[in-house]
Amino acid sequence: MKKKTAVIRFDGKLATVVEDVPELKEGEVLIEVHASLISPGTEMMFAKTRRANPEEGAEDVKFGYSNAGIVLKTCGDSKDIAPGMRVAAMGAGAAEHTNYAIVPVNLVVPIPDNVTYAQASYLSLAATALQAVRRTNVKFGEYGTVLGLGIVGNLACQLYKLAGCRVMGEDGMALRTKIARKCGIETVNFKRKNVEEYRKEFASPYGLDFSLFAFGGDAEAAFMSIKKGMKVSADGHAMGNIVLVGGCRVSVDGGAASGNLNICVSSRTGAGYHDKVWEHGADYPAAFVQFTTQRNARELIRLIAEKRLLVDPMTTHVLPLDEAEKAGDLLCNTPDKALGVIFTMEHGA
Repeated sequence: MKKKTAVIRFDGKLATVVEDVPELKEGEVLIEVHASLISPGTEMMFAKTRRANPEEGAEDVKFGYSNAGIVLKTCGDSKDIAPGMRVAAMGAGAAEHTNYAIVPVNLVVPIPDNVTYAQASYLSLAATALQAVRRTNVKFGEYGTVLGLGIVGNLACQLYKLAGCRVMGEDGMALRTKIARKCGIETVNFKRKNVEEYRKEFASPYGLDFSLFAFGGDAEAAFMSIKKGMKVSADGHAMGNIVLVGGCRVSVDGGAASGNLNICVSSRTGAGYHDKVWEHGADYPAAFVQFTTQRNARELIRLIAEKRLLVDPMTTHVLPLDEAEKAGDLLCNTPDKALGVIFTMEHGA
């Protein structure tokens, strides 16, 4: 069997290649993929890097880590995953932009009939957002802000709200703030001159309990600005939780300069991700490892099915896999006009 797979070429352009579908190994699932979502952050950052510094002769790089389709075949103990089942899948090097994917069983979850393949393809980025929300350690009634309303930032805002927090999202692109409002998120353009006053008014009279940085690049100015909006203790020190989930960089001064802020980084989708033994079917003791990537995935699909986590407003383009180059150009060249770009697939012998 042959499959068609999207790649990033030496010059950062997207293309497709045809290759053999590998044999299934123990603990793996063969999926006929119907939709996959491009990550406009992680994946397109690599494409942009290659566009800026093309290297003739560099190998094509396969990419993608979130797709959905129908199970064709399983190998070994597939737990509750069976042929004919509609599923969502995740995992770098597995749930690629391809029409046939082989994915470890613990990175595959069933989807109900009222969840489309396109909706389910948001799973991996949703799990990344959920991991960041968990690491923020929020409590019901807290106030926070999310800087960057790409897919992860948007989903994090929605999840904070579901956890009982009051949250606003910030971005400089009109498209992203418009989409966020459709998802029920209060928004502000972080380029506005009085954004710090806006944050204080939003969190009045308490100050911000948390902030999530969901963007890439230099974040030093944003960090200095956010500190002014965090809650303040009686001794005048900023307090609260700041989590970095985007590929951004901050410079942090110790001592009184940064008060008593808790600063941490969040990545991936929960426990088990990139643990090959777990991914292929092993389990952790549930009493000690509560929220694995598998459990996070199932909860997120349930929220999408219940229409409590909205993903449709983020989908700006749906393109066939054969138009991979167009999809890459949209996200790299016109990020103010594209956000959720989904591939659809054709299938054959």
